[in-house]
Amino acid sequence: MTTETRHPTPQFARPEWTDLCGQWGFAHDDADAGRGEHWETRADVYNREITVPFPPESRASGLRETGYHPVVWYRRAIPVAAPAGRDRLMLHFGAVDYTATVWVNGQMVGTHTGGHTPFALDITDALEEGQTKAVVVVRAEDHPTDLAQPRGKQDWLPEPHAIWYHRTTGIWQPVWLEWVSATHVKQVRWTPSLERMTLGLEVALSRPPAHSLALRVQLTLRDQVVADDTVQIATSGMQREVTLPMNDIAMNARAWLWSPEFPNLIEATITLLDGETLLDEVDSYAGVRSTGVDRGRFLLNGNPYYLRMALEQGYWPDSHLAAPPEALRREVELAKELGFNAVRIHQKVEDPRYLYWCDRLGLITWGEMANAFYFSKESAERFTREWLEVMERDYSHPCIVAWVPINESWGLHNLEGDPRQREFLHALYHLTHAFDATRPVVDNDGWEHAVTDILSIHDYARDGATLLRRYGSDEGLARVLAGKEPIHKPLLSDFTPTAGAPIMLTEFGGISYAPEAGTKWYGYGTVKTGEEYLAKLRELVGAVVACPEVAGFCYTQITDTEQETNGLLLEDRTPKFDIAALREIIQTPR
Repeated sequence: MTTETRHPTPQFARPEWTDLCGQWGFAHDDADAGRGEHWETRADVYNREITVPFPPESRASGLRETGYHPVVWYRRAIPVAAPAGRDRLMLHFGAVDYTATVWVNGQMVGTHTGGHTPFALDITDALEEGQTKAVVVVRAEDHPTDLAQPRGKQDWLPEPHAIWYHRTTGIWQPVWLEWVSATHVKQVRWTPSLERMTLGLEVALSRPPAHSLALRVQLTLRDQVVADDTVQIATSGMQREVTLPMNDIAMNARAWLWSPEFPNLIEATITLLDGETLLDEVDSYAGVRSTGVDRGRFLLNGNPYYLRMALEQGYWPDSHLAAPPEALRREVELAKELGFNAVRIHQKVEDPRYLYWCDRLGLITWGEMANAFYFSKESAERFTREWLEVMERDYSHPCIVAWVPINESWGLHNLEGDPRQREFLHALYHLTHAFDATRPVVDNDGWEHAVTDILSIHDYARDGATLLRRYGSDEGLARVLAGKEPIHKPLLSDFTPTAGAPIMLTEFGGISYAPEAGTKWYGYGTVKTGEEYLAKLRELVGAVVACPEVAGFCYTQITDTEQETNGLLLEDRTPKFDIAALREIIQTPR
């Protein structure tokens, strides 16, 4: 289907897998009649085709149908001949928005709720003896106007308005098959520690083994063996720490530690053995780095590190949230070519292959959740469950240096007046730290912070003098912290920053380059000539980096996105201006 053959989860990859992306049968079910009419056992209702994993709203899907279709169905025949030594067949979905029900050969094999997180189903028991092909049917339910559902920037109106984009319904990340043994590796989790000079490893098995098995861990750095250990495992999980050669790291940190400038990765092969019998083998990798805050600075590997971020919407004109796989590496390369050392992935849980290229090429990211827009008991339950799945999926990526559950009070629009919403925001901060004690947490990016490790502020001032007045002096910062500036919502009245919390301008700029009169457009200010654009960009970036107490910035934004024409690049990733000129500005020295 595409030129991309990389495993859908490169940090947990088996050598043998079957790609199920491509043509599937497809049907809308606007009357929600499919279950009652048993569409899981019928072929006649699938009178259309869709290209998976692109959402039906997109051109890349072959459909481009953007209306309200809350229920859709998919159908495809899949190969199910088992290879020697493998007896369980796992069906994997990268993401299905929002609730998925899956049948194989007419038998329901599982469900999943959450539009941004993966799930896997053991479909072996639904297969028929001697069968070489089976039929998979997926029903996806995604109500366009359900504002209590985590949805990010997907619009609830018929057509995109303001800063909201076309919806993404159904399957929008890869689907694939893997044959495994009944006892196999289910999860691998990496935790580096620079204090102890160790690399922590947690391995979870699919079930407790009937007897002790051998687990071999092989680690290499640039083809040099770092560790090659075999341990016995008699339960469904194992934790161990691999001690790294401390003297070598101390003497040559650039060769060992992960950073955007030196994205060193330790390659890993994890093998599960029953005597001489190979039960499972997984390829993975880890990066050794630390992240934190101290005395108003962001720290990477124990040293102050100035973040030059771009807002990354992760949206493509032909495929929407589902990136063309071959475009993912180029997206990372473009950010680095523009002079950024980081991106703030915005209101989206990005494809693992994008995070892989951030790890591999050296681009810092913040892990942000797609928010709901309405607060209720149900929305809180939905959000919490999916946020935990997001962190579980992405915990081991060295590129992710901070977690951001909420953006601009989305879904929590009455924080000052509703104690439930304030308590939920506090709870999210502490829950995130309970799950991951190694990364800073930004509770509510932009404003109305309750408790946060990074004091992030959104400010679309249109001139550098205003930014300097607000953030370039103690008096200006005092006005900002008192809620008198900028014009958006202030900090919460009971706000308590954590010790050493740095200040960052995590949205600013947003300049649009001469939008045509009458064109549907949304932005934060416009200029008419290229010279004006570069001058205004230089003015704003120069003002921010001149503020001594500001520890980093995020420019809005890296690409045009639908009606938001304020990117440094066009929607098709064509630069609007010479990349070298843009890079010089983005890297304005402090």
